[in-house]
Amino acid sequence: MTQESVEQTQKLHDSQVQNSAESYVWNVKDIDRLRRFLCLGSSQGTYYVQEETLGEESVTAVADLVASGKGLNVVKEVVKYSDEGRVSKQDPLLIVLALCARCSDLKTKTAAYKALSKVCRIPTHLFKFIDYCERVSGESSGWGRAHRRAVKAWYLDKDPRRLAYLVTKYKKRDGWSHKDVLRLCHVNPSAHQGVDAVFKYIFKGIAEVKKLYNDCEISEVKKVVEFLEAVECVRKSEDETQVAVLIEENKLVREHIPTQLLKSVQVWTALLKDMPMTAMIRNLGRMTAIGMFSANSEEALIVIEKLRNLELLKESRLHPFMALLALKTYKSGKGEKGKLTWLPNSRILDELETAFYLSFKAVEPTKKRYMLSIDVSDSMSFSGINGSANMTAIEAAAAMMMVTMKTELNYEVMAFSNEFIDIKDQVRSHSRLDEVIKTMKSIGMGSTDCAQPMEYAMLHNIPVDVFIIYTDSETCVGNVHPCQALQNYRHKLYMSKSDPTLLKAKLIVVAMTSNGFTIADPTDPGMLDIVGFDSNAPTIMNEFALGNICGED
Repeated sequence: MTQESVEQTQKLHDSQVQNSAESYVWNVKDIDRLRRFLCLGSSQGTYYVQEETLGEESVTAVADLVASGKGLNVVKEVVKYSDEGRVSKQDPLLIVLALCARCSDLKTKTAAYKALSKVCRIPTHLFKFIDYCERVSGESSGWGRAHRRAVKAWYLDKDPRRLAYLVTKYKKRDGWSHKDVLRLCHVNPSAHQGVDAVFKYIFKGIAEVKKLYNDCEISEVKKVVEFLEAVECVRKSEDETQVAVLIEENKLVREHIPTQLLKSVQVWTALLKDMPMTAMIRNLGRMTAIGMFSANSEEALIVIEKLRNLELLKESRLHPFMALLALKTYKSGKGEKGKLTWLPNSRILDELETAFYLSFKAVEPTKKRYMLSIDVSDSMSFSGINGSANMTAIEAAAAMMMVTMKTELNYEVMAFSNEFIDIKDQVRSHSRLDEVIKTMKSIGMGSTDCAQPMEYAMLHNIPVDVFIIYTDSETCVGNVHPCQALQNYRHKLYMSKSDPTLLKAKLIVVAMTSNGFTIADPTDPGMLDIVGFDSNAPTIMNEFALGNICGED
């Protein structure tokens, strides 16, 4: 039955709170705020909220979960999001893990340290985790027995050759070095000579390693010594051909190469052959600038083949946000920092956009009727995500919307602020992403009314199974709350169409920022709150649309 309308500036339910735009919404549950923080971070605030406030709120959410006995769940979420590659930046994971490692609950603390090696895959992550632990501990150094044991295990449990690669690729980060860390954790000689050879290299250098282990016949130790010798040879060499050979023989990476050789096409070509996906995407501008990607060049074809390889993209755990950011940066022809410029290769540019869509897990169409609605209000254009100065919430939302458009056949696509705008003639499934973003930015923006999609569909008698709203939830105007509008839509369209499926019309609210608000009614199982740039988002949304999961936690 249609409800009496209540303006968004008035309370609809006692459980509602005022958002930053002074309208009434619901607070996100602590566990959902944690998930938003892990995926979206809080290094940039929304248009209305300062980033410090968002960071403090997220830390408070973690503390509240631990205090309520859910600390183990927090650690599980961190490990899960890390294992599944659902985050584009590791910092939120490391902050939360450090908070758990420093909490007073023994079970949570133990679980956090046990997860250290799973979450901190490279030294950069380890150093950041240690740094966050130091900050949480305040004046205390925090190097207790559990901390030392976990950090030691990070080194001792590694394959010796892999450890040699890691310590030479990532020597120093955030003011920490391997020598600093190993001294503080009181590392003892390892039972494995290969690991000891790496430790000796860290403290004494290659000469001492060769002196002690040159005559060693143990295969794993010999591999470590040969690798470390190659690293040192490259570090001192000025011969491009010699360095190229050593790169290919020892699988060396850019961080092993001295600065003066990073202008050599021969050196970069050798690096490209086995370059990891994320490293390749990150260095496309530099390689283009030195002239590597001429038309139909072998190097350009290598890049194109890698970007088209779905299995390689999955294996590399390329996050959609990083793919999208790479696309934007490469197209701009200049780096975010510094003076590097390049003329983009058009074929590589096309493949970067393809890689963006491939970076989401393969999703089967649901064959449901969708209304895709993107918030183009002021706050979406000023709200950043993932700490990137180059990416606003509206740009990320447009990209997310395009993923659904390329998957589903039956949909309406709209833009809204205080009014609703049909943009299906400007935005199609085959549109280029940059064209879609340009269209969104060209729309006159006003205040936000997140009830508009349901109101519009009800007014025009449009049958919709699933409404998807991409927003920062800073709704502030309108004569009816979004959840009310959905309930009214269900009743009216059912009466009009005699279609019982419309009584179950669903609403998915895709959060594009990590503020603590949602327009979805947590008591309505037909509403789902989801994180925008989560690589699992399309799969979860499809499962919800098919009725396989409900919106309740």
